[in-house]
Amino acid sequence: MTTWTRTELDEAFAGYTATVQKCVDTGDWSHFADLFVDDATYIEHSYGSFTGKDEIRDWITKTMGAFPGNEMVEFPPKWVVIDEEKGWVITEIDNPMRDPGDGSQHGQGNISILRYAGDGLWREQEDVYNPLEFMAATTAYVRACERLGTLSDEARAWAAKFGVKLGQPR
Repeated sequence: MTTWTRTELDEAFAGYTATVQKCVDTGDWSHFADLFVDDATYIEHSYGSFTGKDEIRDWITKTMGAFPGNEMVEFPPKWVVIDEEKGWVITEIDNPMRDPGDGSQHGQGNISILRYAGDGLWREQEDVYNPLEFMAATTAYVRACERLGTLSDEARAWAAKFGVKLGQPR
């Protein structure tokens, strides 16, 4: 078992969060896959597991390029635990949506477990969350946007796909 220093893991996680923010700012999520080694695994309990940078890149660009991912404005860590011996960074990541127009906040957090590979790269990421809570938060966001007249066409299509009733009396 390899042991990494706290400093190395802190710096690798800082690079991770900076790259995620770059992806949000540019709308180009292809850079996200470059955070991982070539044979990395990404475990996402609702979407499945992805192996290798190409699968991770394909999945992340499709997911974050469509609603609701494309209306998430940042992914700040709420807290972080670092295990130097295992090379793990465990964090709760917030997933806030853009302001629907009234200053209300909508989003849902997830736990991410990052397993370090060295040289600033990760060998695995696992995201853990309750899909029903995420659905409820997204539904509340869609309804707020609809009420405020800021609902995107993609969000409207998402609502129709998942049976979210819109157009109710305000």
